[in-house]
Amino acid sequence: MDDYDTVIVGAGPAGLTAGIYAVRAGLKAIVLDGKTAGGLVGESPAIENYPGFQSIDGMKLAEKFKNHALRYVKIKEIEPVTDTRKENGRFILKTDRNEYSGKSVIIATGSEHRHLGVPGEEELYGRGVSYCSTCDGFFFKGKKVLVVGGGNTAVGDAIYLKGIGCDVTLIHRRDSLRAEKALQDKMFFMDISVIWDSVVEEIIGNGKVGGVRIRNKKTGEVKTEELSAVFISVGESPNTELAKKLGARLTEDSYLQVDRWMRTSVRYVYGAGDVIGGVKQIITAAAEGATAALSAYEDLTNPYWKKEEKSVEGFEA
Repeated sequence: MDDYDTVIVGAGPAGLTAGIYAVRAGLKAIVLDGKTAGGLVGESPAIENYPGFQSIDGMKLAEKFKNHALRYVKIKEIEPVTDTRKENGRFILKTDRNEYSGKSVIIATGSEHRHLGVPGEEELYGRGVSYCSTCDGFFFKGKKVLVVGGGNTAVGDAIYLKGIGCDVTLIHRRDSLRAEKALQDKMFFMDISVIWDSVVEEIIGNGKVGGVRIRNKKTGEVKTEELSAVFISVGESPNTELAKKLGARLTEDSYLQVDRWMRTSVRYVYGAGDVIGGVKQIITAAAEGATAALSAYEDLTNPYWKKEEKSVEGFEA
């Protein structure tokens, strides 16, 4: 078993930044992730709102995060945490390869793509149903595709797919988009059509996507559209399994609850990134990761709950 001051779970912008800040503060740290480093950043076709880069491919930015973090902290990829326990005042995190002991834990487990939950979605996943335009868009150049959603990710996906030569339509359940105005302007400038006030009720196909059945929420009209792929971009659900096992409190909408210093309801356990909700942007995830690491350092060296002027409300005994 390897011993650390802090074990960071999640290698997205929050976890990698936490690793950098923890080690620079003098803590012995490690980063564990069940997938590859970078998180959902690597799936973004183009990022234009991260300071220092007017425009950068998501995979390139994820690689820069990883390479920077590796200067300071060890990263274990494709090594998911399967269980955890408390032993002699330390947190023991188990993977299929090892056990890691930490005085503190930073949960930066991010989120997973939310599904539509309609017939055909699961059966045709990887056969025209996709949650990643940069991963799978190349296979549908010159073909008709549908993007489902109305936020930044969905509009960004539509722009990317149009740019590589797909015939793109966006479908949204409301009559207006949630995406940033700059992204909307770019999408409409590229003449990408939108099906408003409508939802996908079924994805149709025999071995591969052949079309979708769409229902207009206002009129009730149902129609079938022939197409080759459906890119689903309807948000994410937080990965809070580890937080639950550690006994950390969740919010009403199932995100990990933290205070302004990223402390959870369990002493020496911190949260950062998409798993805690909020605006869920790369820059805020990085900031939260830095805050979590510095709070861990502060608490390990000079526990704040031992100071009379500090409130301990919400923390376990």
